[in-house]
Amino acid sequence: MSDHKPPPAKVPDGVTPLYKTRQLPPNEKGFVGFETVWKPMHKEAQYQTPKKP
Repeated sequence: MSDHKPPPAKVPDGVTPLYKTRQLPPNEKGFVGFETVWKPMHKEAQYQTPKKP
């Protein structure tokens, strides 16, 4: 028998309202990881100094 292993299957990107996951390429040991890209949860408002009394 041969020690040839087929390459890991390509997994499609996972998309949710809060984040997106992408499959990383396999490393030297054959481990396939995932990268998580978070979407911003809120918008940042411009700071305005309050009026003086």
